[in-house]
Amino acid sequence: MVSEQIRWSAKAGWSGYDAEKGKTRDLVLVFFDNDACLEPQWYEMLKQMYPNAMIAGASSSGNVLNTTISDQDAVATAITFDRSKVRCIAKKIVDYDDAETLGAALGEELLGESLRHVLILSDGLAVNGSELARGFSHILPEGITITGGLAGDGTRFGATYVIAQSPAQSGIVAAVGLYGETLRAKSGCFAGWEEFGPERIVTKSKGNVLYIIDDKPALALYKSYLGEFAVDLPGSGLRFPMSVRKDGNATPLIRTLLAVDEEAQSLTFAGDVPEGYLCRLLKTNMDLLIENAGLAAKSSKLDQSEEFLVIAVSCVGRRLVLGQLCEEEIEIIRETLGNKAVITGFYSYGELSEDGESRCSLHNQTMTLVSIYE
Repeated sequence: MVSEQIRWSAKAGWSGYDAEKGKTRDLVLVFFDNDACLEPQWYEMLKQMYPNAMIAGASSSGNVLNTTISDQDAVATAITFDRSKVRCIAKKIVDYDDAETLGAALGEELLGESLRHVLILSDGLAVNGSELARGFSHILPEGITITGGLAGDGTRFGATYVIAQSPAQSGIVAAVGLYGETLRAKSGCFAGWEEFGPERIVTKSKGNVLYIIDDKPALALYKSYLGEFAVDLPGSGLRFPMSVRKDGNATPLIRTLLAVDEEAQSLTFAGDVPEGYLCRLLKTNMDLLIENAGLAAKSSKLDQSEEFLVIAVSCVGRRLVLGQLCEEEIEIIRETLGNKAVITGFYSYGELSEDGESRCSLHNQTMTLVSIYE
């Protein structure tokens, strides 16, 4: 595996590109936060640079390249594999009754004898991430790792986009399949949030929309905990996610707020909040977040000495809490995984990883990593 990493800005265009090796690239992962990247001609330029590569990516709430996090630009990591192959497929969300069926359809189409890893890149606002993860989990057998994330839009929550062998589109889910007898992928997913306040019961919900908690309107109760932060909802909700679990013995999953409905007094999360589940608000601090990014790196570490790809998907809520110290959670990944790690990724509206209720689950407020090595 050999790679190059390049950056685009509206002023300078692409920098760092090696034209002689462009035709040899098999996979290009691109993450972006600039309206110019939505134009078809912007994608066509990238395709001309890498004519034989599968190109996939997502809009972000922060682009990761090496140990730098940036906004209002684009970053790309181009990979040439020695012994592996890549497929990239995408489907429209509206063409399926639910996200679980969509995930299953994507997983089934990717299935192959040497499939080793699936990277999911999804619209971040138009899909139930829990259902999507279940669909992939039901189809893909043990031994195939599954990771990915929901596209971001800064803290704007306006529209999110995915690139999958075509210009950026909303309303789609892409899946990148990596195939190879010698290819290995190892993932890690850690959070670093602490529960506070009383544990309550989800009285009424539907999928990822929460209406009533402990027989009280969900939005009103949530606002009572946020205090002065309530006026900035839904963006401020990224600082105060919610844990949900089936019962007192179950492992909690973290859910991030995506939208509020004043009329219905409801909260919409990135993943399911089932009726009868227990829920509780969460808080954190910078030291906990950085420490848990390091734990994710340790969990994804591969025992080898050659160059390997690391895809990091971290939650936008973590970035808000960390502020100017945000790059420290990327730097601890570099410190843990070493200089052979080629790090790329993005800040998301939700992370997909194998730690949780099924082989692949939707997580929020986590650092999710996958290390990929031939």
